[in-house]
Amino acid sequence: MQSGTAVTPSLDNLDDMALVERAKRQDGAALRLIMERHNRQLYRIVRSVLGDDAEAEDAVQEAYLRAFTHLDSFRGEARLATWLTRIALNEALGRLRNRRPSVELKKIDTIDDQGEARVIFLPTARQEGDPEAAAARAEIRRLIERAIDQLPDSFRIVFVLRDIEEMSIEATACQLGLRPETVKTRLHRARRLLRQSLDKTLSTALTDAFPFAGARCARITQVVLERLVEPTPCSVS
Repeated sequence: MQSGTAVTPSLDNLDDMALVERAKRQDGAALRLIMERHNRQLYRIVRSVLGDDAEAEDAVQEAYLRAFTHLDSFRGEARLATWLTRIALNEALGRLRNRRPSVELKKIDTIDDQGEARVIFLPTARQEGDPEAAAARAEIRRLIERAIDQLPDSFRIVFVLRDIEEMSIEATACQLGLRPETVKTRLHRARRLLRQSLDKTLSTALTDAFPFAGARCARITQVVLERLVEPTPCSVS
């Protein structure tokens, strides 16, 4: 497989099934395009679960390897983005379960709208510099990321899927195995908690939270491509 193969313009016009068919044949350009299209969304979602940049990056790599070694199971019944998101989310949740006891969701769902409950603190990981961003905007983004990190786990993942990735209530509920009403409730409470720590003028910077481009995006893509051509096939539990 030619991992450095340039993506030809014709690939951009392929639908999910056609792109997957090329990826099944270990077409480096198709594999690279799939990752470049979905890297940021998968990273944001995984990070919202794990709360750590480095572990999120590693989890996204593992999710891609799991997906690319099981492309035959993609039937096109859902969008490729939805299929990849489910795999990445399962990888992240599995890591979270292995890392610490699960959160008692019933207790979290009883948090009142004033946020009078303990907020789980997840320390903000080191941020990579963005030379193209103004210093003020970068600081705003960091404030938003820290506030999101401090949301309870079940609130944070709903908030990221709905307000950052702009998934519908139905899609979010499907991905997380929740009722739509539960998604609405958790999103409302997440927003209330965030409003307590952020001025409303910061909301315009929300879509730039957790940027995923440049070196990190290229690194994940290249690592996955290199691991796919290793002599020993990837084992999938």
